[in-house]
Order: sequence, then structure tokens, then C-alpha cells
Amino acid sequence: MTIQLKIQLNNISNPAVWRRVLVPADFTFEDLHSVIQISFGWEFAHLYQFSPKGYGSEPTIAPNSDSDWDEPDLDAEKTKLKTIFTTEKQTYTYIYDFGDDWIHKITVEKILKEKIKSPKCIKGQGKCPPEDCGGPWGYLDMLETLSNPKNEEYEERREWLGLSDDEPWDVNEFEMEDVNVMLEEGFE
Repeated sequence: MTIQLKIQLNNISNPAVWRRVLVPADFTFEDLHSVIQISFGWEFAHLYQFSPKGYGSEPTIAPNSDSDWDEPDLDAEKTKLKTIFTTEKQTYTYIYDFGDDWIHKITVEKILKEKIKSPKCIKGQGKCPPEDCGGPWGYLDMLETLSNPKNEEYEERREWLGLSDDEPWDVNEFEMEDVNVMLEEGFE
């Protein structure tokens, strides 16, 4: 089986940032974490968890760890998507980076009989915010700073983002072909 998911980053609009992906139903939640990281352009730099409605909802699905963090209810490396994603229109939450709190809404759009071996992004919109920019509110502040060359932090932000003199931060940028190349390489 194949599961079609729409994954949307909460609290970001104009444009909204989302991806539609096809994933094998036999994938684990650790695999889905990788699909999301690659599809959005995140950098695998922070902790994550899945849960029905975000913080405080159960079961939590996350990697087991040797840290002082609470152990998850289910191990992301062992829990298969098909055991949790069982009905169309079902929603789930993916939280990435517990400091910046990038919260993603996952919607099961379709459960297909066809089997695929590797994931594929079939649609998307919007450029993913950069890591460590302060979450949705920090990102909005960053966009406001970048829109005003007279802002005292303008040059510092551009340098931090690695933008050249004439290069804009394009909030609409999304290269699905590039994402699919990375997904293919990541799941060979």
C-alpha cells in the first residue's frame, strides 16, 4: 500500500508552506521524519516527535533515546505508518525542533493499493523557513527585516542567510524536481 499525505507547516502563510508526498505504508515514522526533512529542506538538526494533536497528546512517536527526555509511547524506528494511518482524512502532528516549535499538520489524503518502493513528492508550495530562525514568529520577523533595506539588521540577516548582494529570499521558491532527486538518493 501507499499513503498520500499532505504536510503543512502551521502558522506560516502568504504563501503557506506544504508538501504532498507519497510514502510506502511499510515505512516507519523514522522514515517519515526523513521524508519530511528532505521535502521541506530542514537539516536533521533537532529532535522531533509525532502525536495525534501535538504536545500532550498520546501516543507520542519519537526515537528512543538514552537522554533525560521522557521515553515516547512508540518507537519511531519500529512503528510502521500503516499501523497509525488507517483512514483517509485522519490528521496527525509532527513537531520539529522543540525550541523553535515547527509544528506540521499531517493529513492522510488517500490510502492507495499500489505499492511504491521509495517516497515521492507530488506537489508543494512555499520555501521552508531556515533552521534556527526563531520559529514561525522569528521567521515572520526575519521576512519583515528583509523587506526593509533601512532596517538596522537587514545586512546581518542577509549575511546569516548566505544571500549574495542581489539575491532575494524568495518565499515562493520550491523545486519539486530537486526534492525528488534527494528523496530518491536518500531511500535507495
